[in-house]
Amino acid sequence: MSGAESRSAVSGAESKVMKAVLTDFGGVLTSNVFEAFEVYSASVSGDPQMFAKLFRTDAAAGALLVEHECGRIDQAAFERGIAELLAPRGVVLEAPGFVDSFQALLRPDEVMIAAIKRLRAAGVPVAIVSNSLGDDCYRGYDLAELADVAVISGEVGMRKPSRGIYELACARLGVAPVECVMIDDLEHNLRGAERLGIRGLHHVEAGRTVTELGEWFSIPV
Repeated sequence: MSGAESRSAVSGAESKVMKAVLTDFGGVLTSNVFEAFEVYSASVSGDPQMFAKLFRTDAAAGALLVEHECGRIDQAAFERGIAELLAPRGVVLEAPGFVDSFQALLRPDEVMIAAIKRLRAAGVPVAIVSNSLGDDCYRGYDLAELADVAVISGEVGMRKPSRGIYELACARLGVAPVECVMIDDLEHNLRGAERLGIRGLHHVEAGRTVTELGEWFSIPV
């Protein structure tokens, strides 16, 4: 969904004041996750698309990711499983440790973090709704400082784009889904949220996202 499409959807919908923000973590409050995966993939296999293709085409890899993001297997078990799938393809991963190596490539997006802090300072409730990767993927970030609540897939046993994880975030904030905006860098996650009436904001670049938030909440962010 482009920025223009997002604004069109808002203007064409029933007029309703937005009261709260749900936001993804990796790729929204950090640097681009896809670019980090490409850099890491290239470093271990020579193919920047190796991990993307693996999770897109290998059912076993996809199942491991779901189990890990839902908290049913820990980081070590996830890493062992992925390493075993890649070994016959000639790709040798650090095991344990490759998730940490990937996470180390991500950096805070200071523009987005500052915008979220300004929204909260203006009284807008914020929830982080994140599919976790790794046992400590939020290390170095104070989630309590960034958001009123944090709904982490590995802790609640649900992952995006499941309706349940968005419903839980809204309930914890004490707001109705139709009063919320969801920011995510993955469009299919937004479609899951939109099934509940949550308005989706596809994050591509911080400047555009901040501009739209300012328009939607009538707050200079």
